[in-house]
Amino acid sequence: MDSQSTASALADAPCLPVKKALYTGHRAIVAASIGRVLEWYDFSIYAFFAVFIAQSTFKQASDGTQLLKAFMAFGIGFIARPLGALLIGAYADHAGRKAALTLTIMTMALGTAVVAFAPPYSAIGIGAPLLIVCGRMLQGFSAGGEMGGATAFLIEHAPADKKGKYASWLQASMAISNILAALVATAVTLIMSKEAIGIWAWRIPFIIGLSIAPVGLWMRRTLQETPAFEAERERTRRESKSLKTPMLRVLKEHPRELLVGTGFSILWAISVYTLIIFMPTYFQQTLHFESRQAFTASLIGNCFLVLFCVMAGSLSDRIGRRRILAFGAGLMLVGVYPPIVWASVSHATLTLIAVQTSFCIMVAIFVGVAPSTLAEIFPTRVRSSGMSLSYNFAVTIFGGFAPAILTWLTAGAGGRFAPAWYVMAACVVALVSISFLPSRRTTVS
Repeated sequence: MDSQSTASALADAPCLPVKKALYTGHRAIVAASIGRVLEWYDFSIYAFFAVFIAQSTFKQASDGTQLLKAFMAFGIGFIARPLGALLIGAYADHAGRKAALTLTIMTMALGTAVVAFAPPYSAIGIGAPLLIVCGRMLQGFSAGGEMGGATAFLIEHAPADKKGKYASWLQASMAISNILAALVATAVTLIMSKEAIGIWAWRIPFIIGLSIAPVGLWMRRTLQETPAFEAERERTRRESKSLKTPMLRVLKEHPRELLVGTGFSILWAISVYTLIIFMPTYFQQTLHFESRQAFTASLIGNCFLVLFCVMAGSLSDRIGRRRILAFGAGLMLVGVYPPIVWASVSHATLTLIAVQTSFCIMVAIFVGVAPSTLAEIFPTRVRSSGMSLSYNFAVTIFGGFAPAILTWLTAGAGGRFAPAWYVMAACVVALVSISFLPSRRTTVS
């Protein structure tokens, strides 16, 4: 019996590290993604209920002016993203990915709480919009460091042949949060009257979002640091190297990578914030669909966003990131205009579902590969800082203010097709940047 037990143990031994690695990898995906779920859930809910938030927290004016102010508050939150990218990105490269991810989810939850419980304008006057802006600034600061830290965390935990698949879950988690947001928004609009939503019920979705935070915080605190970061920290200690500021180091040593990364991140930001975040409001305000139609289309479309993000990331592990990125950018360049024209002449619910689904698929093909591509441009010692700078510059300038810019453009000279022109211009910039990427996937160590 002893010899048989020993033989059995020896036979099972090789499987144990594999099982442990798979378990750790799956936990890493969930832990890294859950903060993104909270981040994108809040962004989607804000966009869905922007009309009601504007009515509650901004001084009475025309509906268009109120909505523009609400989206300006949405965009102002992105001003804090570069600061979050600088500080949290550097913190992640110094203290570790785990420490940075714990910080970001705590800050994001605090910002959500401020928005959820901000009194209305009728109660505290100008203090109401100021609190909304404060909450958005906290969320923006957190989000500024979240992408770099979370992607570095996943890439460094992933097996060599599955980095694209692992990183794709960061964008798939965005779709999952949008599905959750759409479900909650649909439920609220079905159960509550428009008057009740405008007065107080718009806060319910934000309060629900707060329940995600404790789970994410627990998972992030219980995970181990990434092997790549630990190895880099040990190498630095062994060689007695002084720790330079990661941001200064990436600016000095990797300017080309920053430029290329920012170039395709512009489309990454604009496609998401225009075609995924802004469209439900655009369909209601500009094309005059009912809110329930817009939320239903968003819900169904985001199911496809999850699927195609993971498919694109997995395929990039086999044929390379550059090919998938170029195909996704080219597809949006020629494919984003016709669906908007179709939606403008047909007000059927099935039309809107088909249009939003096509947008989600096109976006997924591109953004499902973008995180792993950006992560692999930079070496471990500055990966979080480099990603945070590239991505957040693009998001802050071109993505965060997209709803406000497009609200203004669609009401003025840009016309109702302004979202298409905005995305198509970003596609051109992205295609130029992608041409400077290596034809095959390469990881800088």
